[in-house]
Amino acid sequence: MYAVIETGGKQVKVEKDQAIYVEKLAVEPGETVVFDKVCLVSDAATKIGTPYVDGAKVTCKVEKQGKERKVRIFKYKQKKGSTRRRQGHRQPYTKLIVESIEA
Repeated sequence: MYAVIETGGKQVKVEKDQAIYVEKLAVEPGETVVFDKVCLVSDAATKIGTPYVDGAKVTCKVEKQGKERKVRIFKYKQKKGSTRRRQGHRQPYTKLIVESIEA
């Protein structure tokens, strides 16, 4: 059984006992998060929502909060001495463990 949920402006395919990384959520590690924006649920029969499946929810447990690896950004314009710029970015994330999928 799997489902497609919407979180952080993205759609994520999830299965039971799977670890997923999503955009940072305002919850503490150890808490439970319930997603009710379920776009698709597939078990014996597939249910597709318009836009969401009625009565479906996915329950997840928050394992940890963190930041991804640093992405280096280097901007450079040729033949201009002062336009070199180096920058870095670390995107925050929340790691979730899917506990149950209810349709």
